[in-house]
Parts: sequence; C-alpha cells; structure tokens
Amino acid sequence: MNSTIILLQAKGGGQDQFIMMMLVMAVLFFFMIYPQMKKQKKARLFTEELKKGDQIVTSGGIHGKITQDQEKCFVITVEEGSLKIDKSAVSMELTQAHYPKEK
Repeated sequence: MNSTIILLQAKGGGQDQFIMMMLVMAVLFFFMIYPQMKKQKKARLFTEELKKGDQIVTSGGIHGKITQDQEKCFVITVEEGSLKIDKSAVSMELTQAHYPKEK
C-alpha cells in the first residue's frame, strides 16, 4: 500500500515541476534578460546617432571631438593630436546641453 501512494505522488509531481520551471524561466526572462536586451539596443542606437563634431568621452576617460566617422571606428581630436578608437569605446556624449563651454 505504501509503494502505490509513493508512485502516485511521483507521477503527479512531474507536471507541477514542469509548470514551476516554466514560471521561473518566464520571471528570469522578464526581470533579467529583457532589460539587458533593451539596454544593449539603447547603447547601439546611441553609437549610431553619433556624428562628426560631437564631443565624447571614451570608456577609458579620454575626452575628444569626433573628426571622422568611419565604418567601425571614430577618429577623435584631443589636445595633442588625434586618436582612432573603436565605436564601442564611446561611453557618453558631451554636447552643449550636457557639458557647457567653460567661461
């Protein structure tokens, strides 16, 4: 009698575990994966919108002005000369609205 009760419990538990696993995956998607995809899309759009003449800061902290927009990189002008950086290295834009000129 005990063995039949255990078998019946094991048989019904598989469907419940499957449903719980699907719920956990849905929660992970909506709270972790979806916001990350949204953030990556926003960063890609930011990089695509940059143009010649924009003031930028790289992820390494270098401040400069975009002088050329090539396919995979920017050429920026800094105080002492120019640098060629990858587009993914740009961390923020410093336009007049964000960073007014010093007086």
